[in-house]
Amino acid sequence: MPDTEPIKPIFTKGLKGVIANESELSDVRGEEGRLLYVGYEIEDLVELCSHEEIIFLLLNKRLPTVEELAGLQQRLRNDRDLPQPILDFFKTATKSARPMSALRTAVSMLGMYDDRTKDPSQMKEIGLSLIAKIPVMVAYYHRICEGLDLPPIRTDLDEASHFLWLLKGTEPDPNEAEILDTSFILHADHGMNASTFAARVTISTLTDMYSAITTAIGTLKGPLHGGANEAVIDMLKEIGEEENVESYIDGKLERKERIMGMGHRVYRTLDPRAPHLRRIAIRNCQHIGEPKWIRMSDKIAKIVRERKKLNANVDFYSASVYYSLGIPTKLFTAIFAIARSSGWVAQLLEQLEDNTIYRPLTKYTGPSEPMFVPMIDMR
Repeated sequence: MPDTEPIKPIFTKGLKGVIANESELSDVRGEEGRLLYVGYEIEDLVELCSHEEIIFLLLNKRLPTVEELAGLQQRLRNDRDLPQPILDFFKTATKSARPMSALRTAVSMLGMYDDRTKDPSQMKEIGLSLIAKIPVMVAYYHRICEGLDLPPIRTDLDEASHFLWLLKGTEPDPNEAEILDTSFILHADHGMNASTFAARVTISTLTDMYSAITTAIGTLKGPLHGGANEAVIDMLKEIGEEENVESYIDGKLERKERIMGMGHRVYRTLDPRAPHLRRIAIRNCQHIGEPKWIRMSDKIAKIVRERKKLNANVDFYSASVYYSLGIPTKLFTAIFAIARSSGWVAQLLEQLEDNTIYRPLTKYTGPSEPMFVPMIDMR
Protein backbone atom coordinates (compact mmCIF):
# COMPACT_ATOMS: atom_id res chain seq x y z
CA MET A 1 0.00 0.00 0.00
CA PRO A 2 1.36 3.47 -0.84
CA ASP A 3 2.51 5.63 2.05
CA THR A 4 0.08 8.53 2.35
CA GLU A 5 1.94 10.43 5.07
CA PRO A 6 3.33 13.80 3.91
CA ILE A 7 7.05 13.70 3.16
CA LYS A 8 9.36 16.39 4.52
CA PRO A 9 12.60 15.78 2.62
CA ILE A 10 15.92 16.33 4.38
CA PHE A 11 19.03 16.52 2.21
CA THR A 12 22.30 15.09 3.55
CA LYS A 13 24.93 13.56 1.28
CA GLY A 14 25.69 9.93 2.00
CA LEU A 15 22.72 9.86 4.41
CA LYS A 16 25.10 11.16 7.09
CA GLY A 17 23.27 11.50 10.39
CA VAL A 18 20.07 9.99 9.00
CA ILE A 19 18.41 7.25 11.05
CA ALA A 20 17.12 4.87 8.37
CA ASN A 21 15.79 2.08 10.59
CA GLU A 22 15.61 0.62 14.08
CA SER A 23 17.69 -2.34 15.27
CA GLU A 24 18.12 -4.50 18.36
CA LEU A 25 21.45 -5.89 17.15
CA SER A 26 24.46 -3.58 17.44
CA ASP A 27 24.46 -0.26 19.26
CA VAL A 28 27.20 2.02 17.94
CA ARG A 29 27.65 4.96 20.33
CA GLY A 30 30.01 7.17 18.38
CA GLU A 31 30.34 10.03 20.82
CA GLU A 32 31.14 7.67 23.71
CA GLY A 33 33.34 5.28 21.75
CA ARG A 34 31.22 2.28 22.72
CA LEU A 35 29.94 -0.75 20.81
CA LEU A 36 27.32 -3.15 22.14
CA TYR A 37 25.81 -6.29 20.63
CA VAL A 38 22.21 -6.82 21.78
CA GLY A 39 22.97 -4.68 24.83
CA TYR A 40 26.23 -6.40 25.81
CA GLU A 41 29.45 -4.35 25.83
CA ILE A 42 31.96 -5.51 23.23
CA GLU A 43 34.67 -5.64 25.94
CA ASP A 44 32.68 -8.23 27.90
CA LEU A 45 31.85 -10.31 24.83
CA VAL A 46 35.48 -10.45 23.72
CA GLU A 47 36.58 -11.61 27.16
CA LEU A 48 33.78 -14.08 27.89
CA CYS A 49 32.36 -15.42 24.60
CA SER A 50 33.42 -17.40 21.56
CA HIS A 51 32.66 -16.35 18.01
CA GLU A 52 30.03 -19.09 17.74
CA GLU A 53 28.25 -17.67 20.81
CA ILE A 54 28.20 -14.28 19.08
CA ILE A 55 26.68 -15.87 15.97
CA PHE A 56 23.88 -17.26 18.15
CA LEU A 57 23.50 -13.93 19.97
CA LEU A 58 23.06 -11.95 16.75
CA LEU A 59 20.71 -14.45 15.11
CA ASN A 60 18.53 -14.93 18.20
CA LYS A 61 19.04 -11.66 20.11
CA ARG A 62 20.05 -13.54 23.26
CA LEU A 63 22.96 -15.65 24.43
CA PRO A 64 22.67 -19.43 24.06
CA THR A 65 22.36 -22.15 26.65
CA VAL A 66 25.01 -24.88 26.60
CA GLU A 67 22.65 -27.14 24.64
CA GLU A 68 21.72 -24.40 22.16
CA LEU A 69 25.37 -23.56 21.50
CA ALA A 70 26.15 -27.23 20.87
CA GLY A 71 23.22 -27.39 18.45
CA LEU A 72 24.43 -24.33 16.53
CA GLN A 73 27.98 -25.66 16.36
CA GLN A 74 26.75 -28.97 14.97
CA ARG A 75 24.48 -27.19 12.48
CA LEU A 76 27.34 -25.07 11.13
CA ARG A 77 29.88 -27.90 11.04
CA ASN A 78 27.55 -30.17 9.10
CA ASP A 79 26.98 -27.57 6.36
CA ARG A 80 30.51 -26.75 5.25
CA ASP A 81 30.65 -28.80 2.05
CA LEU A 82 30.51 -26.90 -1.23
CA PRO A 83 28.56 -28.00 -4.31
CA GLN A 84 30.86 -29.33 -7.04
CA PRO A 85 29.94 -26.49 -9.47
CA ILE A 86 31.43 -23.98 -7.01
CA LEU A 87 34.71 -25.90 -6.89
CA ASP A 88 34.68 -26.17 -10.69
CA PHE A 89 34.18 -22.41 -10.94
CA PHE A 90 37.16 -21.77 -8.66
CA LYS A 91 39.31 -24.07 -10.79
CA THR A 92 38.36 -22.40 -14.07
CA ALA A 93 38.22 -18.77 -12.89
CA THR A 94 41.11 -16.50 -13.76
CA LYS A 95 43.74 -16.72 -11.06
CA SER A 96 44.19 -12.96 -11.19
CA ALA A 97 40.68 -12.37 -9.83
CA ARG A 98 40.62 -10.81 -6.37
CA PRO A 99 39.32 -13.14 -3.64
CA MET A 100 36.38 -10.82 -2.95
CA SER A 101 35.35 -10.97 -6.61
CA ALA A 102 35.47 -14.77 -6.54
CA LEU A 103 33.55 -14.87 -3.25
CA ARG A 104 30.88 -12.50 -4.54
CA THR A 105 30.33 -14.61 -7.65
CA ALA A 106 30.42 -17.91 -5.75
CA VAL A 107 27.76 -16.75 -3.27
CA SER A 108 25.55 -15.70 -6.17
CA MET A 109 26.13 -19.10 -7.81
CA LEU A 110 25.19 -20.93 -4.60
CA GLY A 111 21.70 -19.48 -4.92
CA MET A 112 21.27 -21.30 -8.23
CA TYR A 113 21.71 -24.68 -6.54
CA ASP A 114 19.45 -24.10 -3.53
CA ASP A 115 15.73 -24.76 -4.00
CA ARG A 116 15.05 -23.30 -0.56
CA THR A 117 15.21 -19.80 -2.05
CA LYS A 118 11.59 -20.28 -3.16
CA ASP A 119 10.46 -20.61 0.47
CA PRO A 120 10.66 -17.39 2.56
CA SER A 121 10.47 -19.43 5.78
CA GLN A 122 13.92 -20.88 4.96
CA MET A 123 15.75 -17.53 5.15
CA LYS A 124 17.44 -18.29 8.47
CA GLU A 125 18.51 -21.78 7.36
CA ILE A 126 20.00 -20.35 4.18
CA GLY A 127 21.76 -17.70 6.25
CA LEU A 128 23.31 -20.37 8.47
CA SER A 129 24.47 -22.26 5.38
CA LEU A 130 26.20 -19.14 4.11
CA ILE A 131 27.89 -18.49 7.46
CA ALA A 132 29.23 -22.07 7.31
CA LYS A 133 30.29 -22.01 3.65
CA ILE A 134 31.84 -18.54 3.22
CA PRO A 135 35.05 -19.44 5.15
CA VAL A 136 35.41 -22.61 3.09
CA MET A 137 35.03 -20.68 -0.18
CA VAL A 138 37.66 -18.12 0.83
CA ALA A 139 40.20 -20.77 1.85
CA TYR A 140 39.57 -23.13 -1.06
CA TYR A 141 39.73 -20.40 -3.71
CA HIS A 142 43.06 -19.23 -2.30
CA ARG A 143 44.54 -22.74 -2.28
CA ILE A 144 43.31 -23.45 -5.81
CA CYS A 145 44.93 -20.22 -7.03
CA GLU A 146 48.19 -21.24 -5.34
CA GLY A 147 48.07 -24.73 -6.87
CA LEU A 148 47.71 -26.39 -3.47
CA ASP A 149 45.65 -29.41 -2.51
CA LEU A 150 42.31 -28.92 -0.73
CA PRO A 151 42.29 -30.14 2.89
CA PRO A 152 39.20 -32.20 3.68
CA ILE A 153 36.28 -30.59 5.49
CA ARG A 154 36.29 -31.40 9.20
CA THR A 155 33.49 -31.33 11.78
CA ASP A 156 35.65 -31.40 14.92
CA LEU A 157 36.87 -27.79 14.73
CA ASP A 158 35.28 -24.44 15.59
CA GLU A 159 34.87 -21.78 12.90
CA ALA A 160 38.22 -20.02 13.42
CA SER A 161 40.23 -23.24 13.79
CA HIS A 162 38.57 -24.80 10.77
CA PHE A 163 39.36 -21.79 8.59
CA LEU A 164 43.03 -21.94 9.58
CA TRP A 165 43.04 -25.69 8.85
CA LEU A 166 41.65 -25.12 5.36
CA LEU A 167 43.88 -22.12 4.66
CA LYS A 168 47.19 -23.60 5.80
CA GLY A 169 46.58 -27.34 5.52
CA THR A 170 48.17 -27.97 8.91
CA GLU A 171 46.74 -28.59 12.36
CA PRO A 172 45.62 -25.16 13.63
CA ASP A 173 47.67 -23.53 16.37
CA PRO A 174 45.36 -22.89 19.39
CA ASN A 175 46.94 -19.46 19.97
CA GLU A 176 46.31 -18.41 16.37
CA ALA A 177 42.77 -19.78 16.45
CA GLU A 178 42.00 -17.80 19.61
CA ILE A 179 43.34 -14.61 18.03
CA LEU A 180 41.30 -15.11 14.86
CA ASP A 181 38.21 -15.94 16.94
CA THR A 182 38.59 -12.62 18.79
CA SER A 183 38.93 -10.76 15.49
CA PHE A 184 35.75 -12.43 14.20
CA ILE A 185 33.86 -11.23 17.29
CA LEU A 186 35.07 -7.65 16.87
CA HIS A 187 34.03 -7.55 13.20
CA ALA A 188 30.71 -9.40 13.53
CA ASP A 189 28.34 -6.44 13.28
CA HIS A 190 28.50 -2.65 13.31
CA GLY A 191 25.20 -0.88 12.84
CA MET A 192 24.15 0.51 9.47
CA ASN A 193 27.56 0.39 7.79
CA ALA A 194 27.71 0.53 3.99
CA SER A 195 27.55 -3.21 3.28
CA THR A 196 24.83 -3.85 5.86
CA PHE A 197 22.78 -0.95 4.53
CA ALA A 198 23.21 -2.13 0.94
CA ALA A 199 22.15 -5.66 1.93
CA ARG A 200 19.11 -4.34 3.82
CA VAL A 201 18.08 -2.31 0.78
CA THR A 202 18.35 -5.45 -1.35
CA ILE A 203 16.38 -7.73 0.99
CA SER A 204 13.73 -5.03 1.47
CA THR A 205 12.57 -5.81 -2.08
CA LEU A 206 11.79 -9.36 -0.80
CA THR A 207 14.49 -10.96 -2.91
CA ASP A 208 16.43 -13.99 -1.58
CA MET A 209 19.22 -14.22 1.00
CA TYR A 210 21.87 -15.05 -1.61
CA SER A 211 21.15 -11.86 -3.57
CA ALA A 212 21.38 -9.71 -0.44
CA ILE A 213 24.64 -11.28 0.76
CA THR A 214 26.07 -10.89 -2.76
CA THR A 215 25.23 -7.19 -2.50
CA ALA A 216 26.94 -6.98 0.89
CA ILE A 217 30.13 -8.63 -0.39
CA GLY A 218 30.27 -6.36 -3.42
CA THR A 219 29.93 -3.34 -1.15
CA LEU A 220 32.50 -4.53 1.39
CA LYS A 221 34.96 -5.01 -1.48
CA GLY A 222 35.30 -1.24 -1.86
CA PRO A 223 38.50 0.30 -0.42
CA LEU A 224 36.55 2.87 1.57
CA HIS A 225 34.77 0.11 3.48
CA GLY A 226 36.43 -3.29 3.81
CA GLY A 227 39.62 -2.84 1.84
CA ALA A 228 41.34 -0.43 4.23
CA ASN A 229 43.25 -3.08 6.19
CA GLU A 230 44.95 -4.26 2.99
CA ALA A 231 46.05 -0.67 2.38
CA VAL A 232 47.37 -0.45 5.95
CA ILE A 233 49.70 -3.43 5.62
CA ASP A 234 50.84 -2.18 2.19
CA MET A 235 51.69 1.14 3.88
CA LEU A 236 53.64 -0.60 6.65
CA LYS A 237 55.61 -2.61 4.09
CA GLU A 238 56.34 0.56 2.12
CA ILE A 239 57.62 2.31 5.25
CA GLY A 240 59.82 -0.68 5.98
CA GLU A 241 61.43 0.35 9.25
CA GLU A 242 60.42 2.30 12.34
CA GLU A 243 62.86 5.15 11.66
CA ASN A 244 61.09 5.90 8.35
CA VAL A 245 57.65 6.40 9.87
CA GLU A 246 57.75 10.12 10.66
CA SER A 247 59.06 11.29 7.28
CA TYR A 248 56.62 8.99 5.47
CA ILE A 249 53.59 10.26 7.39
CA ASP A 250 54.78 13.88 7.08
CA GLY A 251 54.92 13.45 3.32
CA LYS A 252 51.43 11.97 3.24
CA LEU A 253 50.00 14.81 5.30
CA GLU A 254 51.77 17.50 3.25
CA ARG A 255 50.28 16.02 0.07
CA LYS A 256 46.88 15.84 1.83
CA GLU A 257 46.72 12.09 1.26
CA ARG A 258 44.65 9.78 3.43
CA ILE A 259 46.28 7.68 6.10
CA MET A 260 44.37 4.42 5.80
CA GLY A 261 43.05 2.94 9.02
CA MET A 262 42.78 6.29 10.77
CA GLY A 263 39.53 8.08 11.61
CA HIS A 264 35.94 6.85 11.51
CA ARG A 265 32.64 8.16 10.14
CA VAL A 266 30.83 7.45 13.41
CA TYR A 267 33.30 7.36 16.30
CA ARG A 268 34.41 10.76 17.57
CA THR A 269 36.81 9.13 19.99
CA LEU A 270 38.75 5.87 19.90
CA ASP A 271 37.12 2.99 18.02
CA PRO A 272 36.38 0.56 20.90
CA ARG A 273 37.48 -2.40 18.76
CA ALA A 274 40.96 -0.99 18.11
CA PRO A 275 42.47 -1.58 21.60
CA HIS A 276 41.49 -5.26 21.50
CA LEU A 277 43.01 -5.71 18.05
CA ARG A 278 46.14 -3.87 19.17
CA ARG A 279 46.41 -6.18 22.19
CA ILE A 280 46.24 -9.36 20.12
CA ALA A 281 48.50 -7.84 17.45
CA ILE A 282 51.17 -7.18 20.10
CA ARG A 283 50.77 -10.70 21.41
CA ASN A 284 51.18 -12.39 18.04
CA CYS A 285 53.80 -10.08 16.54
CA GLN A 286 55.98 -10.83 19.57
CA HIS A 287 55.12 -14.53 19.31
CA ILE A 288 56.42 -14.71 15.73
CA GLY A 289 59.44 -12.51 16.50
CA GLU A 290 58.39 -9.52 14.37
CA PRO A 291 57.45 -6.75 16.83
CA LYS A 292 58.37 -4.02 14.35
CA TRP A 293 54.92 -4.13 12.75
CA ILE A 294 53.18 -3.13 15.95
CA ARG A 295 55.88 -0.58 16.83
CA MET A 296 55.47 1.10 13.44
CA SER A 297 51.70 1.00 13.81
CA ASP A 298 51.84 2.63 17.24
CA LYS A 299 54.14 5.37 15.97
CA ILE A 300 51.85 6.11 13.02
CA ALA A 301 48.82 6.23 15.32
CA LYS A 302 50.59 8.63 17.71
CA ILE A 303 51.68 11.02 14.93
CA VAL A 304 48.28 11.11 13.24
CA ARG A 305 46.45 11.52 16.56
CA GLU A 306 48.66 14.47 17.52
CA ARG A 307 48.62 16.22 14.15
CA LYS A 308 45.19 15.40 12.73
CA LYS A 309 43.17 14.50 15.86
CA LEU A 310 42.28 11.16 14.26
CA ASN A 311 42.29 7.84 16.09
CA ALA A 312 43.00 4.33 14.83
CA ASN A 313 39.96 2.40 13.63
CA VAL A 314 39.22 -1.32 13.38
CA ASP A 315 41.16 -1.68 10.11
CA PHE A 316 44.40 -0.22 11.44
CA TYR A 317 45.44 -2.94 13.88
CA SER A 318 43.57 -5.78 12.17
CA ALA A 319 46.17 -5.49 9.40
CA SER A 320 48.97 -6.47 11.80
CA VAL A 321 46.79 -9.19 13.33
CA TYR A 322 46.14 -10.92 10.01
CA TYR A 323 49.69 -10.44 8.76
CA SER A 324 51.12 -11.94 11.95
CA LEU A 325 48.83 -14.95 11.48
CA GLY A 326 50.43 -15.60 8.10
CA ILE A 327 47.28 -14.67 6.18
CA PRO A 328 48.08 -13.31 2.69
CA THR A 329 47.28 -9.61 2.30
CA LYS A 330 44.91 -10.21 -0.61
CA LEU A 331 42.66 -12.21 1.76
CA PHE A 332 42.29 -9.49 4.41
CA THR A 333 38.97 -8.15 3.11
CA ALA A 334 37.64 -11.67 2.60
CA ILE A 335 38.43 -12.37 6.28
CA PHE A 336 36.32 -9.31 7.09
CA ALA A 337 33.49 -10.87 5.06
CA ILE A 338 33.78 -14.14 7.00
CA ALA A 339 33.50 -12.28 10.30
CA ARG A 340 30.68 -9.99 9.15
CA SER A 341 28.57 -12.76 7.56
CA SER A 342 26.69 -13.49 10.80
CA GLY A 343 25.94 -9.81 11.25
CA TRP A 344 24.68 -9.52 7.69
CA VAL A 345 22.38 -12.51 8.10
CA ALA A 346 21.05 -11.20 11.42
CA GLN A 347 20.45 -7.74 9.96
CA LEU A 348 18.60 -9.20 6.98
CA LEU A 349 16.36 -11.35 9.16
CA GLU A 350 15.62 -8.30 11.29
CA GLN A 351 14.79 -6.25 8.19
CA LEU A 352 12.17 -8.81 7.21
CA GLU A 353 10.54 -8.76 10.65
CA ASP A 354 9.01 -5.35 9.89
CA ASN A 355 9.89 -4.67 6.29
CA THR A 356 9.53 -1.43 4.38
CA ILE A 357 11.24 -1.09 1.03
CA TYR A 358 13.95 1.58 1.03
CA ARG A 359 13.11 4.44 -1.33
CA PRO A 360 14.97 7.68 -0.56
CA LEU A 361 14.70 10.73 -2.79
CA THR A 362 17.35 12.52 -4.83
CA LYS A 363 17.83 16.24 -5.23
CA TYR A 364 17.76 17.03 -8.93
CA THR A 365 20.59 19.37 -10.01
CA GLY A 366 20.36 19.05 -13.81
CA PRO A 367 19.14 21.56 -16.42
CA SER A 368 15.86 23.35 -15.76
CA GLU A 369 13.39 22.80 -18.60
CA PRO A 370 15.73 23.24 -21.59
CA MET A 371 14.09 23.92 -24.94
CA PHE A 372 13.67 20.73 -26.95
CA VAL A 373 14.98 20.98 -30.50
CA PRO A 374 13.99 18.12 -32.85
CA MET A 375 16.97 16.36 -34.40
CA ILE A 376 15.86 17.35 -37.90
CA ASP A 377 16.10 21.03 -36.93
CA MET A 378 19.68 20.65 -35.65
CA ARG A 379 21.08 20.35 -39.17
